[in-house]
Amino acid sequence: RGRDVVPEIRAICMEELGTWMRSYAASFLTDGYLKYIGWTLHDKQREVRLQCVKALQGLYGRRDTAAHMELFTSRFKTRMVSMVLDKEPDVAVEVVKLLTLMLENMEEALTEEDCQSVYPAVYVSSRALASAAGLFLYRRLLDPQRESGDGDNRTFFRLLLAFFIESELHEHAAYLVDSLWDCAGPRLRDWETISALLLEESSN
Repeated sequence: RGRDVVPEIRAICMEELGTWMRSYAASFLTDGYLKYIGWTLHDKQREVRLQCVKALQGLYGRRDTAAHMELFTSRFKTRMVSMVLDKEPDVAVEVVKLLTLMLENMEEALTEEDCQSVYPAVYVSSRALASAAGLFLYRRLLDPQRESGDGDNRTFFRLLLAFFIESELHEHAAYLVDSLWDCAGPRLRDWETISALLLEESSN
C-alpha cells in the first residue's frame, strides 16, 4: 500500500512502518523494509514526505535503532540532506531535526559538506526552520564540550564569531542570534563574558 494512488494511504503506511520498525526491530528494521521509506522520500505529496521523515526521526533518535541504519544512511543520506531545501517549510523543519538526531546518534554519518548544506538555514526568515538549523549548528560547531558540562563561554563566542565571519552574511547578524536563542539563550545572555571579550579586544 506504500505506492497507493491515494496520498493519505501512502502517508499512513509510512507512519505505521516506522512504528513497526521501532516496536519489532528484529523483524522490520531491515534494509528490505527501510528501502520503502527511502524511496518514498521522493514522493510528490507533502504529507507523505513528512511522515517518512518523522518515521526516520523515530529510528535515528535512538542509538540502538540508529546502529542498524548504516546502509540506509549511505544510500539515502544525499536525499535527506537535499530536503533541507524542501519546498514545504514544515517538511524542511523536520528534516533538519532529523539531521540533528543523526548528528547526535551517528556521529560519523554527516560529513562537513553535508553540514555546510544545513548551516545557511539559520539565516532564513522562517522562525521554525531557522531555530531547527540553529540547534544543528550549536550541536555541531558551537558546543564542543557539551559532554563534559557547560564549557567555556569565551570559546562559544569565538566559535560563533568565526562562523559569522565565514558565512559572509554580515547584514543578517540578528537572524543568526535569533536562530540560536532557544538552544543557547543563557550563553547569549552572558553579558559578563561579552563585556570581558569586548574589553579584551579594545586593549589589543
